[in-house]
Amino acid sequence: MNMIPSKIDPSHLARQACIYIRQSTLTQVRFHQESTERQYNLMDKARTFGWRSDQIRVLDGDLGQSGATATNRNDFKTLVSDVALGQVGAIFSLEASRLARSNQDWHRLLELCAITNTLVVDEDGCYSPAEFNDSLVLGMKGAFAQAELHIIRGRLHGGKLNKASKGELRCPLPVGFVYEDDKIVLDPDQEVQNAVRLVFSLFEQLSTAFAVIRRFAELGLKFPRRSYGGVWNGTLVWGPLKHSRLLNILANPAYAGIYVFGRYQSSKEVAPTGEIRSRLKRMPQDQWRVMIRDHHEGYIDEDQFNANRLRLEANRTNADVLPGPAREGLALLQGLLVCGCCGRRISTRYTGNGGIYPAYACNTRSEKETGRQCRLSFPAGPVDRAFAELLGGALTSVRIELALAALNALEERDRAIGSQWRMRIERARYEAELAERRYDAVDPANRLIAATLEQRWNDALQHLHDLEADLHKFEEQSLRVVTAEQKMKIRSLVEDFPRLWAASSTSPKDRKRILRLLVHDITVTKGPAEKILNLHIGWQGGEYETLKVKLPQNRPDAIRYPAEIVDQVRALAREHCDAEIAEIMAGEGYKSTTGKELNASKINWVRWKHRIAAPAPPENVLSVRQVSKRYQVSPYVVYYWIDRGILNVLPHKPNRPYAVIINTTTDRRLSEWVANSGHLKTTSPTLTA
Repeated sequence: MNMIPSKIDPSHLARQACIYIRQSTLTQVRFHQESTERQYNLMDKARTFGWRSDQIRVLDGDLGQSGATATNRNDFKTLVSDVALGQVGAIFSLEASRLARSNQDWHRLLELCAITNTLVVDEDGCYSPAEFNDSLVLGMKGAFAQAELHIIRGRLHGGKLNKASKGELRCPLPVGFVYEDDKIVLDPDQEVQNAVRLVFSLFEQLSTAFAVIRRFAELGLKFPRRSYGGVWNGTLVWGPLKHSRLLNILANPAYAGIYVFGRYQSSKEVAPTGEIRSRLKRMPQDQWRVMIRDHHEGYIDEDQFNANRLRLEANRTNADVLPGPAREGLALLQGLLVCGCCGRRISTRYTGNGGIYPAYACNTRSEKETGRQCRLSFPAGPVDRAFAELLGGALTSVRIELALAALNALEERDRAIGSQWRMRIERARYEAELAERRYDAVDPANRLIAATLEQRWNDALQHLHDLEADLHKFEEQSLRVVTAEQKMKIRSLVEDFPRLWAASSTSPKDRKRILRLLVHDITVTKGPAEKILNLHIGWQGGEYETLKVKLPQNRPDAIRYPAEIVDQVRALAREHCDAEIAEIMAGEGYKSTTGKELNASKINWVRWKHRIAAPAPPENVLSVRQVSKRYQVSPYVVYYWIDRGILNVLPHKPNRPYAVIINTTTDRRLSEWVANSGHLKTTSPTLTA
């Protein structure tokens, strides 16, 4: 019988005795049961030391959890909180590493134990963290536990890295590969192989991952995935192809026959809650630990794998790489234009009702980076038309080969899709035959089993019938079978490339795909003139060409009167009024900028816009205000004189001011009357005409 340590006193026995049980992995829990049993036997040790059975608490919720951190160790957190509340008299553990392998967690627990006078008991003895010597020993044990974990982890990682450097470390394989005698080989299932090959073929032709997903959905094709773990380990499950899965397939170097170790690296970070978490970070290719080329047979070569990665990067709409993928829309040069000022991609904008007016604009925030702002914006119509005219001559030598290559690619793609359908039917036929054999093998008298097997047989036959009907429908609607005569017609059609380019059956997206076969990028700069653009075209063959495009005037500039009309109005305005000027210029054949007849209002607007003064009136012609001021009378008196015929005026037009003629006789007569009148502004004169 163990003797009760002298450090245990009644104050400890009055509180709980916590038995903390932990093993690092579920494999240890399953196969190292002796260690688990030894930890549960600590309950007997606690009873021997004087604790009652109802005072002993077993904390075994952390079985299968690593002690390197307190994350996901709820029982350890419970233990720390109970110690802080002074509810624990002693902590029983098989060894210090069971409690924590992190010095941070270990010393925090020891500090709380010292404050609350809680004992720590393991196989070596009983320790009181409140005492310096015991605290020193426990601190060294915690340091040794953390060092032991570091050494074990280093040995395991070193062995794993050494095995990976030889390409022998077994990792979960992507769909399409299996292990055969520790070697990676293609999946023997032909349907799986064809599904993987079809993915790479469609991506090479359609250029975008979403287009491949849409194509799979349109054709009703399925893609396999392999289950790992549990009773379904290694089983193939067929389902719709997802975008995330497709991106992982295209970015996985295993499909190019490359063995890679270190694509992902685990790193720790502090969460907003203060908790330390681990996350996986994808590493760039130059930081992969191991990369063995031609390690196994692949579905594509390394060049195609690199091209797929570059294409995925180019497909990002928020990237500055070129060229972008061919998308829907009327803008022909979408994704190909580069700003000559900042070097970034020029984006496409659509205006008008329904977005029928495309335009190109550089919206980069380059002012902070380069000290200048681009402000490059221009309509797409004139640029696209000029480039289409240039393209008609550029395709003269290659258009036949381009069309035939595209036709052959379409035929090859349809044959691959048809082969995938036939393999699905072959698998369904095998499942129907298997269900038939199982039904034939059962005892007919055992109706409970025979009925179930008969139903499975019927379901398999119905599934086979549905697939055959779907294949027949696909062959009628989608399968391209082109005869030699049809190819000759296509050759003759391609000879007239402008007609093919302008055909209504050629979609804008098809035109953009043709461009990407010929053009790498187009750098746009402004010319010396305001409305001139320089398009520096980089062809795929490495040649460069510059195309100058004159942009149309905007609406204000288009309706602005030319200098010739303005000068004519300025010359005529010295002697003629607006109506006379309009009549004279209309007789000479002049019209407004909108094609309408000239009139007085248009001439008046020209004079106002260009600050052209009206012809000066004669010296003896005054306005009503001038007459009123000259004779110091009210304007109403002047109007009275005009109505009575006392004052002579020039021919008057509606809504126009009066032009009063003052001759010598009239001036003398009005001056005499004003001088003799005592009521200058209230009494009307009684002059006679």
